[in-house]
Order: sequence, then structure tokens, then C-alpha cells
Amino acid sequence: MTIVAATKYVSLADMAVLVEAGVEVVGENRAQDLERKHAEYGDAFRWHFIGHLQSNKAKVVNRMCELVHSLDSESAARKLAVPALVEVNLSGEQSKSGVLPEDLGRFLEVASDVRGLMTMPPATADPEASRPYFRRLRELAAEHGLSELSMGTSQDFRIAAEEGATLVRVGSVLYAQ
Repeated sequence: MTIVAATKYVSLADMAVLVEAGVEVVGENRAQDLERKHAEYGDAFRWHFIGHLQSNKAKVVNRMCELVHSLDSESAARKLAVPALVEVNLSGEQSKSGVLPEDLGRFLEVASDVRGLMTMPPATADPEASRPYFRRLRELAAEHGLSELSMGTSQDFRIAAEEGATLVRVGSVLYAQ
């Protein structure tokens, strides 16, 4: 399993601490922050894009990242030149991005170089409540012959690992005082 240090709330100056700590993989949420941080620390990390990918930002991501965790639109898929994980909206929440499970097969026919799937379960105080979403994502990946699973965050990474996560995005658990 690969730990992806989510750097959404990490300042440019504080990225140096991650270098000193030996962090190898970082995930950035916003393309403009990715550009700033990559300009300063480009070779220090392997870069992943973990935020919502707008097609007009694909060019930035293509230059800097080895993997995108959040592919969910055909327009972005057409412009993306790096491997990706398809974000699946398993909860059906309107506020969340992602392809609906019933649309996944059709989406995979359009997207190229898809390595796996990603999901964000509903926010909850009980990490165990995420388990059914992680299990369903694992089942969907198996149905489509995909091996990578990006699931779990600081609040539920243990459950994600038990359910087969190959990538876990953690932030606050790394940076808590």
C-alpha cells in the first residue's frame, strides 16, 4: 500500500518538512497549488493529483503528476496523458464528484490508461461506516479488471487498508500537533 500525503493545507514552506521526513508521494488538490509546490520541490516527491480535475487543468497535471486519482469527465479523459483512477460516486451524494457505478463500464470505454478506482464515502464520525463503500469499490474494480484502489483518508485509513486499498490519502493524521 502507498501512503499519499495530502498537501492541500500544507504551505509551501512546510513542504520542506515532508522532504526531511522522507515522504515519497504527495497528493495535491488544486492545480495552481500543484504548480507552485512542484516549482519548488519537483524532484523531491512523486506527485499525484487528488482533487477534482477540470479539463482545462489537465495540461498542468500532465506535466507534473504520475497519477490522477479523480478522473470523472470525458472531457478531462480526452486531455489527460497520465494514468488515472476513475472517481466513483458510490454514495450518490449530489455534493460529490464521480461517475455513478451504473455508468462506470461506459466511462471506461472512453477513458484511456485507467489503472483503478477511487471513492470518497460520506463523512462520518464512525470509520466503520465507510467499510461498505470501500468493499463495493473493490468489487467494482474486480468486475472491470482494475488493480489500483484509492480509498481512505485520515479518518478511515485502517478500514480502507482492511478492504484492499492500494493507495491511501492522509493529511490531518500526518500533520496533527
